Amino acid sequence: LFVGGGLVVLVILALIIVPMFVSIDDYKPMIEKKVSEATGRPFRLAGDLDLSLFPWAGFAFSELHLGNPPGFEQEDFVYVKSFDVRVKLLPLISRDVQVKRFVLEGVQINLEKAGDGRTNWEDLGGPAVDVAEEPPEEAPGRQPAAPVESAGLPVEALAVQEFSVSGAVLWIDHAAGLRKEISDLSLELKNLSLDRPIGLDFSASLDGLPITLEGDMGPLGKDPMTSSIPLDLRLAAAGRLNLNIKGLIEAPATKRRFDVELRMEPFSPRGLLAQVGRKLPLETADPEVLEHVSLDVKVEGDPDTFSLKDGLLKLDDSNLTFSARARDFSRPDLTFALELDRIDLDRYLPPKGQDEDVKEKEAPKPKKPAEKAEPVDYEPLRRLLLDGSIRVGDLKAQGLQVEDIVLNVNAKDGIIRTEPLSAALYQGTIESDAVVDVRGNAPKSRMSARINTIQAGPLVRDLAGKDVIEGSVQGNVQISTLGDQPENIKKNLNGGGELLFRDGAVVGIDIPGMVRNVKSAFTTTKPSGERPRTDFSELSAPFSIRNGVAETPGTELKSPLIRVIATGTADLVNEVLDLRVDPKLVASLKGQDDTEERRGIRVPILVTGTFAEPKFRPDLKGMIEGGLKETLEEGVRDPSKLKDMLEPGTGEDGEEKSQSLEDKGKDLLKGFGIGQ
Repeated sequence: LFVGGGLVVLVILALIIVPMFVSIDDYKPMIEKKVSEATGRPFRLAGDLDLSLFPWAGFAFSELHLGNPPGFEQEDFVYVKSFDVRVKLLPLISRDVQVKRFVLEGVQINLEKAGDGRTNWEDLGGPAVDVAEEPPEEAPGRQPAAPVESAGLPVEALAVQEFSVSGAVLWIDHAAGLRKEISDLSLELKNLSLDRPIGLDFSASLDGLPITLEGDMGPLGKDPMTSSIPLDLRLAAAGRLNLNIKGLIEAPATKRRFDVELRMEPFSPRGLLAQVGRKLPLETADPEVLEHVSLDVKVEGDPDTFSLKDGLLKLDDSNLTFSARARDFSRPDLTFALELDRIDLDRYLPPKGQDEDVKEKEAPKPKKPAEKAEPVDYEPLRRLLLDGSIRVGDLKAQGLQVEDIVLNVNAKDGIIRTEPLSAALYQGTIESDAVVDVRGNAPKSRMSARINTIQAGPLVRDLAGKDVIEGSVQGNVQISTLGDQPENIKKNLNGGGELLFRDGAVVGIDIPGMVRNVKSAFTTTKPSGERPRTDFSELSAPFSIRNGVAETPGTELKSPLIRVIATGTADLVNEVLDLRVDPKLVASLKGQDDTEERRGIRVPILVTGTFAEPKFRPDLKGMIEGGLKETLEEGVRDPSKLKDMLEPGTGEDGEEKSQSLEDKGKDLLKGFGIGQ
């Protein structure tokens, strides 16, 4: 005991006396040389070194400089103003770590990327690693490495009285002309131990935006890598954004599982950006949007699964509830469910006319020869497993009002389906099914739609801002195509269908007026200022599409005193029209459901030009060879009909005719400038 006690006393005296007679500053040149050799960078300690061994083993220095390689703007890669650590010596024997002080002040880290792509950290400690090199292939039959089990911390207890770090981080990208700085960085840990919650107090400023993170973590336990670590943190930015994080991280080394609840308190994105001197990336039509955003969601996951549960996102006056799950990331297996009560997307789009103003200012550029597009890799979609549903109560987009939207989408083995998509709009409904097959080199797409009594007038007015057609519409459409580029999609477009309009009007074309006055009827306005229109009781439009060319064998309009049949094609690839509209005045006031063959004066109309600028002109030759000849022949066969057509009288329903055929003929001749 005497000898042992004497040895302990001698060791203690040595620990106290040695630092008094040995100057650690004498070893600075050797330390600087060893660090320079290890890092390959210039290294120096401009300040004093301090070493103590008992009762606290301590080390301190100041003014540390680790330099940058040549060719970078900043002189230092890392600068430390001062560092001081004090650890109680004797408790270390029993693996009890008692730290009095761990303070790192004035740390400045400068991260740079040169114009040639080099970074100032890639060669730190040795030759740069070529990230483009392919990883070595594993030996055949080799099993993946099992997770490393944690052996726990090599300490029995930990207690830190003072722990703080302060400094800044600078990021400079010379190639992109980018400069970002995290300044006023401060990290303080309170009650740092293994058996009590650790207080966290972090603050920084990102380009002038103050950010704070505070709260509690732990207790960590003697083996933090296999324990469940509770979290209760609060993140704040600019005094406006507040995010609460509460949950736990389970076994970071083995299970690597987390279960966290995120709650973002209501804040204004518009106000947050304005506070830091920035604007929204896009100007919105409604300056009052993006003033209220909040989020609540539970986030769970592990290396194989990630899920969102009980999600609620509030955006202004819209509420979105959502849940999602992803698993088996090598072959993504995704499920989701979204339900939105209402949203007006037009409020978030740029103001009307802004896009047109930009297009007018831009000078037209000559078209370049089309370059061959790079092939798209559809392998990720072939591996995708997807099962999701979307429901929207009320949606407005591009002026279009849609309600009760239901969409189910699923994908498996390279086939993506949406079945069904249903919605209510403009006093009617629409249902649609779609399939995209990406098993081949180019995707094959099929779509069918069923329309039921939708009011076409308000729909077109809201969508396009124009009066084109009125009436209720029903019909069905089936189309298919092949390809993923717009031109290929149009060239391979095939299908057909039929649309049926009832009790409406074609707005912008006055077909009876064209018949009455060939010279002046082919204009867009009447002398009175009213827009021309052709009322009808029924308009049926069957069509087929073959390799991008749409054809109608006989679009037929039925209206009192007139029948119209349109035939021809519309080239969807070149956007060119080639249609013939064949109107006929008839001695009948019947419209829809009238199947009797009618005869009268025909004034055919040719529709040519492009989709953007259609052209209308009368087919005079067709009128003379068709309508007038047919009328005269009918009059020769049955003079009573000709007399009835030439004289005013009453129609089949007893109503008085407003104009005889003779008067109509006079108006027609006036159109040619012949006079009466």
